[in-house]
Amino acid sequence: MSKKESRQQVYTLLVEVGRNAGDGLPDDATGAALMCYASGVDEAEAVRETVAILKQADLAPLDVSGYGTLDERLAEGHDISDDEKGLMARALEENSVIVAQMTPFFDKV
Repeated sequence: MSKKESRQQVYTLLVEVGRNAGDGLPDDATGAALMCYASGVDEAEAVRETVAILKQADLAPLDVSGYGTLDERLAEGHDISDDEKGLMARALEENSVIVAQMTPFFDKV
């Protein structure tokens, strides 16, 4: 029996989160941006899975921007490092969501 071809792809998502009790963000942060790589059969599924996992982690997702698959990003001329490609491959292999970077937001006074 041959292994069935996976329809899963990895999507690059930028998720903005607000504050929530127990979210682990710095005390003076007003929220954060998270760069995520999420597997899914389409971008909508990848977004749903990412939002669900972030909520389980006590984060408060506010907005999600999709940047497409690796092939779509390369076609648009994005410069993608080997490290980034490695994280995408891991997300696909593990059928998971990888948070690659978290950047807290702070109000300037």
